[in-house]
Amino acid sequence: MSAQVPPSPWPLARRIQQAVHARTAHLSPVTRALLWSIGAGLFFSGVNGIARALTQHLHPMQAQFLRYLFGVAVMLPLLWRFGWRAYRPQRIGGQFLRGAVHTVGLVMWFMALPRIPLADMTAIGFTGPIFIMIGAWLFLGEPMRWERWAATGIGFAGMLVVLGPTFSGSGGWWHLLMLASAPVFAASYLLTKALTRVESTEVIVFWQALTVMLFSVPLAAPVWLPPTAAQWAGFALCGLLGSLGHYCLTRSYRHADISATQSVKFLDLVWASLLGLLLFADWPSASTLLGGALISLATLWLARRESRALSRMDNEP
Repeated sequence: MSAQVPPSPWPLARRIQQAVHARTAHLSPVTRALLWSIGAGLFFSGVNGIARALTQHLHPMQAQFLRYLFGVAVMLPLLWRFGWRAYRPQRIGGQFLRGAVHTVGLVMWFMALPRIPLADMTAIGFTGPIFIMIGAWLFLGEPMRWERWAATGIGFAGMLVVLGPTFSGSGGWWHLLMLASAPVFAASYLLTKALTRVESTEVIVFWQALTVMLFSVPLAAPVWLPPTAAQWAGFALCGLLGSLGHYCLTRSYRHADISATQSVKFLDLVWASLLGLLLFADWPSASTLLGGALISLATLWLARRESRALSRMDNEP
């Protein structure tokens, strides 16, 4: 588990953190980490849906730049209120390295996003937890207990149940490009986990948005088209939801090993089904419900096993 870092330097953020901690103090750190991961999945599901609609009409590189431009914009009021020193990182090189790696993954992801079915994109994205767990084992020294592998395997099986009837097996270069983004994003998340040992959550989220925005400028400039008012609003919403998602994800990494949080990523399929029902009146199929049940059971089972393991460690002399 990561070392403790100083609390947030912002009074409002501290009050929110204290309120959340007071309501969840009875929960184990792993359970709190899983809850933060669930919140991240909800926010990212919203970003994915909006971003896919926007890239149908604007170049993916312009969409990438605007999404992170607004990621910076939503945090500017905090920067104005508390000053640059509150956002000054302990490891500036680590922040730019993380931003560069994440930008590479985003280039592949945004280029493939408008060209493959949404179900295929979701399925390919679920290879990420496997890369993350292997990377956490190799580079962060996190233990690879059998429960983590089992929960991820069950969650992956649930994902196949959901997507089995509709998954397109046509393949193609765009599918391969989306698949190639998964290990790159895994590397970015592992860098985030390492940064949580010395940086506050807010600093990590702000510098990710800032560095990705800067790296995306030369990619967006040659293909720039004036966005409409609706597109500006869509990117603003993406910036807000994306920043909230990365905040939740970073908080989850602070509470538990990154490997312990990966099975909950499969719940994104549930959020996608609910979003389709609410926005497009698409009722989930029987396979979606069955797969979602498997995913939920895997997540709950892992949380219980991790909590028991942590209790045993705390009780050891």
